[in-house]
Amino acid sequence: MGAVRNDQMFQACCNGDTDSTCTIPALNSRFTISQSACDDGRMQKRLTKAFFSRSVHDVAPDLIGAMLLFGGVGGRIVEVEAYHHTDPAAHSFCGPTKRNAVMFGPPGYAYVYRSYGIHWCLNFVCEPKGSASAVLLRAIEPTVGLPVMRRRRGVAEERLLCAGPGRLCEALSVTGAHNGIALDVPPFELFARQGAAEIVAGPRIGIAKAIDQPWRYGLKGSRFLSKPFAPAA
Repeated sequence: MGAVRNDQMFQACCNGDTDSTCTIPALNSRFTISQSACDDGRMQKRLTKAFFSRSVHDVAPDLIGAMLLFGGVGGRIVEVEAYHHTDPAAHSFCGPTKRNAVMFGPPGYAYVYRSYGIHWCLNFVCEPKGSASAVLLRAIEPTVGLPVMRRRRGVAEERLLCAGPGRLCEALSVTGAHNGIALDVPPFELFARQGAAEIVAGPRIGIAKAIDQPWRYGLKGSRFLSKPFAPAA
């Protein structure tokens, strides 16, 4: 399946102890639809469900640099993690439950769950219906609605507003009530990144299984990551 090809690509340039940097080109236009004008006059392409219907290992790095707005608040995605249905660290690995049912549905929908009974976590469902794969949003660079995010988070430091899955959801006011919502309609707005992005890959965070898989992706040099990537060997 498609995931194998991309897994092998990153396995070849990454290992569990170091990062690898890859320059990812601009997105193919067939995964985007209507355009919206930016403040500087440029046009931004909205992401469609077709964008998420691909391998989760293709979608995850392609999300780095994309713009995420939720209820008009948000910023640039700078860190994500990929979870494939064959991955023992994925919620879907042991089959469908009431909690993870959205993962087994069609791509392009939000999967929101509570971590350790405390923090909400936002995921984007990927691959065809039944695959049950998803991308976890770990961090964004906040650029739109900072006063609102500061009020929700109770912190002033810009870097700490959305650095981590729980912080991100609190800043955007994403909760379990938004589980199963389509990503291509309000309150979500997702725009493809413009131009190439230098992306670093490495092991995922806070898991006990498949800990060496390099399926965490981040924007190289971003100060808004939830945690720095290990230096390359």
